[in-house]
Amino acid sequence: MKISEIKGLTTDELKERIETEVANYGQMKFNHTISPLQDTSQFKKLRRDIARMKGELRQRELNK
Repeated sequence: MKISEIKGLTTDELKERIETEVANYGQMKFNHTISPLQDTSQFKKLRRDIARMKGELRQRELNK
């Protein structure tokens, strides 16, 4: 997810999206322990997307 897409979301949508992605990341890790994924770079991409969203959310909180 690009930063421009993240900035286009409302704060409530952003919070909801973060919760969804964190749950998705946990499920992906669990599935990886059972049967390894072919492309493990998905972990890195998902972690970075979550970090971008959390960073934008924090920035919005500080600017209020």
